[in-house]
Amino acid sequence: MEQLADQVAAALQAQGWCVIDDALSNAMATALARECGEAPRAAFKPAGVGRRNEHQRAPLVRSDVIRWIEPSMEAGEQYLALMDELRAALNQRLFLGLFDYECHYARYEPGAFYLRHVDAFADGKNRVLSTAFYLNRDWRTEEGGELRLYKAEAEVATVLPQWNRLVIFLSESFPHEVKPATRERHSIAGWFRIRS
Repeated sequence: MEQLADQVAAALQAQGWCVIDDALSNAMATALARECGEAPRAAFKPAGVGRRNEHQRAPLVRSDVIRWIEPSMEAGEQYLALMDELRAALNQRLFLGLFDYECHYARYEPGAFYLRHVDAFADGKNRVLSTAFYLNRDWRTEEGGELRLYKAEAEVATVLPQWNRLVIFLSESFPHEVKPATRERHSIAGWFRIRS
C-alpha cells in the first residue's frame, strides 16, 4: 500500500491524475471481476445523473447500468477496505481531509457510453478524487471503451479499460467521458469524499 500511495500522491501533485497498471493482486482483481460479471442482470440498475431529489435517468447522457458495492459483498468488501487504506495513506501525504469512499460496479453493454461530465454536484462539492478500476481481460485498442480526461478544452489522457488498471484524478478538475465499446465493459467507479 505504501508504494501505491507514494505513486498516486506524486502523480496527483504533479499533474492531478494517474494511471496505475497491475494496481491490485491478480487474485483480488479476479474476485472483483467474478463478482461483477456473475451478478444477475437484475442486480444492476440503469444509471442516472444528479443526486437526491435531482436524480434522474438520462439515457442520452449515460447508458451504463450500476450496482453499488456494499460490505456484504465478499470481493467488494475487500476492495472497500483497500480503498480505505489508500484514503488514509493519501491523507497522510497530501492532507486532503478525505472522509470516506463510495463505489459501484458498472457494466457498459456494447455501444454504451457516458458523455463528458464532472464528478461534482452543484449542491455539495464533496467528491475530491474520482477512481476507475478496470475488470476487462485482454482488452484491445480497437475495442474502444476508453476513458478520456480533459483539462479546460484540451484532452490530457486517453485510457483504455485494461485489466487491473486503476485511474485516479481530481474530481472537479478533469471533465471526462466514457466512449462506446464494441464488447461489454466492466469497471468499478468510485469517489473519495470529504464531509459535505
